[in-house]
Amino acid sequence: MLNSLQMGFKTLAIQKRSSEVWQILGAVKTEFGKFGGVLEKAQKKLNEANKELDALVGTRTKMMLSKLKKVEELPTAESVELLDGTIEIEEDENEEI
Repeated sequence: MLNSLQMGFKTLAIQKRSSEVWQILGAVKTEFGKFGGVLEKAQKKLNEANKELDALVGTRTKMMLSKLKKVEELPTAESVELLDGTIEIEEDENEEI
């Protein structure tokens, strides 16, 4: 009789804990849905920024290069001297050809 009573209480405790676990899982699922929405918005903003950068690099670079076509480039050492060494100038290995 005592064993049956003990098993009944254990079963009741397990059922109570089980319902608490399901409630917590439901809350986590709700928050996970919100988190997914926020991540989606952030991804859209990043994609928009990337498109703007692509446009800026493509369009503006081409425009500036077309305006600078007639300007003669200076040797690297002379450029560094004129700019007081404040701008790092990286040489492209392919330019030496």
